[in-house]
Amino acid sequence: MVVYSFYIFDRHTECIYAKSWLPSTRPPSSRADVARSDDTKLIFGTVFSLRNMVRKLGGDDDAFISYRTGQYKLHYYETPANLRFVLLTDTQSPSMRNVLHQIYINLWVEYVVKNPLAPVEHKGGEGVTNELFELGLDQFIRGLM
Repeated sequence: MVVYSFYIFDRHTECIYAKSWLPSTRPPSSRADVARSDDTKLIFGTVFSLRNMVRKLGGDDDAFISYRTGQYKLHYYETPANLRFVLLTDTQSPSMRNVLHQIYINLWVEYVVKNPLAPVEHKGGEGVTNELFELGLDQFIRGLM
């Protein structure tokens, strides 16, 4: 299984964390930041639209979990606090809902929520900069590969 990238969106639709495990094909520049911002907006828009479509067609009890294209599979997990965890993997990977739940419980809650120095809100797109969370996430994902 190959993991391409991981995103966390807050309840204000801002991407507060993004991590990629594959080398970028874009040259390093300020345009790369703009392209990354565009990527996160596209991912959130897709997730938001599909989640709303699933709720309208199936009711409030149904949940959007994942979708697959010819190039990747997107896995989605929404927390009770309206944080949205998104994981992009190869098309052959099984459901990663439990993995996203484990990231939320074992890494996010432990290293970010319980950290008294971490901000509760990430206004203006201010991202999460927690070294323990980043190291734990990287180790956890590399253990899956």
